[in-house]
Amino acid sequence: MTTSDPAPTAAAPLRYTAFSTDPNGGNPAGVVLDAGALTDGDMLTIAAELGYSETAFLTRTEAAPTATPTATPTATATAPTPRTYTVRYFSPLAEVSFCGHATIAAAIALAERIGPGPLAFTTPAGLVPVDVAPGPDGRLRATLTSVEPHHTPAPAADVAEALALLGWSADDLDPELPPGYAYAGAHHLILAAATRSRLADLDYDFDGLAAFMRARDLTTLQLVRRTSADTFHVRDPFPVGGVIEDPATGAAAAALGHYLRALSLVPARATLTLHQGDDLGRPGVLTVDLDEHDPRIRVSGPAVPIPDPAG
Repeated sequence: MTTSDPAPTAAAPLRYTAFSTDPNGGNPAGVVLDAGALTDGDMLTIAAELGYSETAFLTRTEAAPTATPTATPTATATAPTPRTYTVRYFSPLAEVSFCGHATIAAAIALAERIGPGPLAFTTPAGLVPVDVAPGPDGRLRATLTSVEPHHTPAPAADVAEALALLGWSADDLDPELPPGYAYAGAHHLILAAATRSRLADLDYDFDGLAAFMRARDLTTLQLVRRTSADTFHVRDPFPVGGVIEDPATGAAAAALGHYLRALSLVPARATLTLHQGDDLGRPGVLTVDLDEHDPRIRVSGPAVPIPDPAG
């Protein structure tokens, strides 16, 4: 399609994978481009039928929201704009406040239909500007800007309980990256593994960890292994969404970026590379940008359609 085409309308949900240019890599997401006629029950049913960790449901917004100057769409106060949307996210079990990989997937699905450029997504977590532009290889890349993040140290009792549910010991943790809770649209507990082999060996108490996470309003655990000053391998158990593991997690990547900057574990201005999904056979790469003049975190990556399994 070209930029002169009309705004897309919903039919069957679209299937995209984010943070990879290979349909067999990254994290699959469902995308419904016009969810205005759907009920909450409809959205949950669609998400469950797709079976992906999240599905994004978009509804055109009648007036442009207040946004930052770098991502404010061009619109009048009363006319619809094809670049401003309300977005809701559903896992197979429940609605979630924010999902990074489904945001990247939805933004690129839109850009393929209405053209690249800035988008404004109003999510349950707040306003998330997204910019879509061709990358060096000519493929579209989306960059989301998080809501304002925050973090707190994790209490020792919480850490001990989480380790027991993971089957880890205190010696399995990297002492240079202390456990912490971090938020950039969704809440995550960050635990750093002392070795890559510890991170690769993930076998946890699914029901027990789900209960632990629900009690603390956590979306995932962000398990990380630092391999260089700016490079990390990460994994994200997601039992509260009915999924053993999320293959590439943009919301957790933003939370990790804030945590690292807040604890001065990386420079205030930095670009981080996160490798995720390798241990699942779905490799993906997330780029996290930090700016010393902006508390928000930017997460970037490509997304590509997944062939329809029905042919």
